[in-house]
Amino acid sequence: MAQLFFRFGAMNSGKTIEILKVAHNYEEQGKSVIIMTSALDTREGSGIVSSRIGLQRPAHSIQADTNVFDAVQEIDPNAACVLVDESQFLQKHHIIELTHVVDDLHIPVMTFGLKNDFRNELFEGSKYLLLYADKIEEMKTICWFCQRKAIMNLRFHDHKPVYEGEQVQIGGNESYYPVCREHYFNPPMTD
Repeated sequence: MAQLFFRFGAMNSGKTIEILKVAHNYEEQGKSVIIMTSALDTREGSGIVSSRIGLQRPAHSIQADTNVFDAVQEIDPNAACVLVDESQFLQKHHIIELTHVVDDLHIPVMTFGLKNDFRNELFEGSKYLLLYADKIEEMKTICWFCQRKAIMNLRFHDHKPVYEGEQVQIGGNESYYPVCREHYFNPPMTD
């Protein structure tokens, strides 16, 4: 039975490498997968799913006006699975369309993304995945500054923590650290 999965975690929790692993496992068995990602993430170029350890794959970009249900039907209506990276950047209509991929096409959909932004506000995509997903799982990583579980993302600019500003600023380790609650509110100064 197909289900909608939401796997979330702080930065550096291995979300993208998990997508690549799941895709490999399906394809090794001769099953087709559709890999998608938000068009907002252009760190490695548009339509690229790229992990911090250097592995990457092409993906179908989800634009603001993309109908994901129609896109899946067009790409491969018989796919064994749909994998979506950077799902926090999706809009409500994208999440509803993904539920139709699951319920009408009977294709499992696994989404991966951040739950909360650097201000500790839910992203739109994450909010609706938390509401509509059949299964929700946290992917864990450790705080940049200690050994506790990281549950937040701390944005830095010029070695200083940032708590206000635009929700979306694409970046990696140069801009964001996964942190525990204590170090979110009281981060050590970085060089």
